Formats: sequence, C-alpha cells, structure tokens
Amino acid sequence: MRIVSIGEILWDVIGDSEYLGGAPLNFAAHARKLGHEVYLVSAVGQDERGEHALEAMQRCGISSEFVHVVPGRPTGTAQVELDPSGKPMFGIVRPAAYDFVRLTPEQRTRIAELDPDWIYFGTLFHNSDLALSSTLKLLEEVPAAQRIYDVNLRDGNWNLNAVEQLASRATVIKLSDSEAEFLDAPLGAEDEAASIRRFCQRWSDQYNCRTICVTLGERGCAIYHCGDYIEAPGYKVQVADTVGAGDAFAAALVHGMAQDWTLDRSAAFANAVAALVASRPGAIPQWTVAEVAGFEGAHL
Repeated sequence: MRIVSIGEILWDVIGDSEYLGGAPLNFAAHARKLGHEVYLVSAVGQDERGEHALEAMQRCGISSEFVHVVPGRPTGTAQVELDPSGKPMFGIVRPAAYDFVRLTPEQRTRIAELDPDWIYFGTLFHNSDLALSSTLKLLEEVPAAQRIYDVNLRDGNWNLNAVEQLASRATVIKLSDSEAEFLDAPLGAEDEAASIRRFCQRWSDQYNCRTICVTLGERGCAIYHCGDYIEAPGYKVQVADTVGAGDAFAAALVHGMAQDWTLDRSAAFANAVAALVASRPGAIPQWTVAEVAGFEGAHL
C-alpha cells in the first residue's frame, strides 16, 4: 500500500530527552513498520535537528522526496510535560520550518502520479490558510485516494474552519473522546456508549464521512462505519508515556481497513499497537508485529 502523510516534523522535548515526532511523521513511521510505502510532505530547518530528522527518516524507510529544507527557519519542537498518568501536554514552538512548506504544481502532479492508496492529514499543520489551501488542492488532484483525518487538537494551534474543511474531505475521521466533547457536545456519563454512537452518526452525516473513530484511552475505542457501530476494549500496559500512541493507532487502523478486516479485528489490532507504543518512551519506539500478535484478540 502507498501512503502520503502531510504535516509537521518536530522534536518532542521531554525533560532532558528529545524524541523525533510530529503526528504525521509518527503515523508514517508506524505505517512503514507495517510494511507500507510512505511519503512525507513536510519541512525541516537547515540545522542539526533537521539533519537528524532526515537521517532518522532514512533509517525508518520513509521517503523524504517531499520534505523541504528551509534555510533560516528552525526544525519544529514541542515542549512536552507529562501528567502522572503519562498523558502529554504540548507547548508547540512556532513558527517552524514546516510552516513554510510550499507544494509546487509539479510536486502535486508527482504525488498524483504516485497514485497513493491513502492520504493522512491532521490539524496542527493546517492552522494557516496557505497550508490548508495547498492540501485541499492536492486532495482534488488525487480523488481516488482514501483519506484519514486525525484531528489531534493542540491548544492555540487549530481553528474551526480548518477542522470543518478537512473533516468534509475525509474518508475516516479519528479523534479522542475529549476532542469529541470539545468540538461537539458533552458525552453522556450515564450512557456513554449511546452518546458516542450519536456523536459518530452526527459527524458521519454532517461531513459525509463513512467512518468515525473515537479513541477512549486505556478503555479502547469506538468505531462507526456505514451505520455499524462497535466498541473494542483497550489493553492494560505499564505506561511510559502516551506520546505517539494515537498516531500508531491511526496507522494500525488504516492497515486493518486496507486489508478489509472486520471492524472488531481492525479495532483490536489498533488498540494493541497503541498500547505497545504507550508502554515505551517516545513517539516512535521499537516494536514488532509479532509483539502485537501476542495480545489476545489482536491476531493478524
């Protein structure tokens, strides 16, 4: 399967350590682990972090053909603070090199010629009208590709117009339960399952999107697809940090959907991959498909 992932490259600074990240890069790296051909559309600065990012992409097997090097602009960073449960809070440093990505018509034509099966995009990168416009043009030129929109709201780095524009062009929308509550309405505590299902139905109808996935942290996820609704429990692990776990989940979900797995099987597999990543430091830790297969119910 051929995938194009659009968005930020940045380094997550957690205490004295730095981990390469950015949701689109994390997604690309985990999709590559699952055996897919992945191209990233982004930018780095002409600096040490940028060099290390490009080297890491090469080691991961991610194509940097559409990764720009922007002189005079720093490679992106995010200051990350973890709460006692390992849940991250992000302080995004902007402007960064990825804010200056400019896809030329020739590059958009080249991507169209690649005929990608899936295109991934998130919100942070599209906080500017220019970035949003560039991505929307690309989507018009690759109409056959499936699209996954991973909402990933970060304080001060999103706007409702971008969310609505991207959601209306997605085949799959993935967001967390807290993001669902923030964007739509509080999810009912007394009957959460019915509340989440109603949310998914509303968004599916509003944005003409066939698949809505709501992640529920350690409790797993809920998926609504063409009128069918399932909930899949999560897997208990000792959490190191949850940075990148949602991105790994998205890559595993796309993998399962592309194989025409059932919703239950795709959800179980995605939950297992996310749990593995959460059990290890950093957004792109080492893991194997064999380890995922060791989780009950997450068989390939």
